[in-house]
Amino acid sequence: MAESGLRQDPQSTAAATVLKRAVELDSESRYPQALVCYQEGIDLLLQVLKGTKDNTKRCNLREKISKYMDRAENIKKYLDQEKEDGKYHKQIKIEENATGFSYESLFREYLNETVTEVWIEDPYIRHTHQLYNFLRFCEMLIKRPCKVKTIHLLTSLDEGIEQVQQSRGLQEIEESLRSHGVLLEIQYSSSIHDREIRFNNGWMIKIGRGLDYFKKPQSRFSLGYCDFDLRPCHETTVDIFHKKHTKNI
Repeated sequence: MAESGLRQDPQSTAAATVLKRAVELDSESRYPQALVCYQEGIDLLLQVLKGTKDNTKRCNLREKISKYMDRAENIKKYLDQEKEDGKYHKQIKIEENATGFSYESLFREYLNETVTEVWIEDPYIRHTHQLYNFLRFCEMLIKRPCKVKTIHLLTSLDEGIEQVQQSRGLQEIEESLRSHGVLLEIQYSSSIHDREIRFNNGWMIKIGRGLDYFKKPQSRFSLGYCDFDLRPCHETTVDIFHKKHTKNI
């Protein structure tokens, strides 16, 4: 589909490259990624069309745009149906020391104004850095466009003196959330192993390492200490599903 006739200027070349990749992903049945490339390629072609004055070239560009738009629309309908049927599945592999995977970057695609309730199952919200991870995740949830009112946390109890620190930390987070009009419900389980996050708009995210996939910063004044998009990650896998209904814990 991505024809060599597009290769006349930098913008046309970029469009051809992106659309070629879209076709490759499409042929491999990697439809979510293909859709993104089709949409990006179409936007680039529209920019080329705006700067084209020759009527014949404009006609050819419109035909190409129409063809790609039809394919993109068909893929979108297919993915929407997959979501409706509860069959949608996307996998992201985070490589060792990879960056760019802050909670905002990873979750923002699935958070919108329909999200009012969140369920988190993670056995390791216990140590100080894990409590901070959970706090950071909660901070993301109360920002727009979300309208989160209830957060359910299922985790495991720490042992010994650390249990006091865990309880105090979660209590402080609970009180802080309450001041923002958000209820935090905490339950403990000694048999929990799975790590799972669910939103009441149907999205379910399973992260191999749970929320604790960031590496320790090199120092308090190193890049990535504050901005977690710059923080290196441990290797892990993120599986994303969509279901019509989200179960309660």
